[in-house]
Amino acid sequence: MTEKAVNLIESENKLTFIVNLKANKYKIKKAVEELYDVKVDKVNLLITTKSLKKAFVKLKPENKASDLAIKLGIF
Repeated sequence: MTEKAVNLIESENKLTFIVNLKANKYKIKKAVEELYDVKVDKVNLLITTKSLKKAFVKLKPENKASDLAIKLGIF
C-alpha cells in the first residue's frame, strides 16, 4: 500500500489492484462489482515496467472506496 494509493482512495474514490495481464476493463469491472457488492464508475489500466497490470477502479459516489478498503483490511 503506497502513499499514492491511499491518496487515490481518499481524494478520488479509487482503489488500485494488481490484475492478470489477460484481464480487460469489462472483466475487472464485473469482478469487482460481484465480489465486493459495489458499483464501479470506470476502470483505467496500466502496465508497469515490471510487467504487472494495475487496475485503477473508480467507484460510483454511493460507494466509498475507504469503506471497501477497511473491509478488505487495507486501512
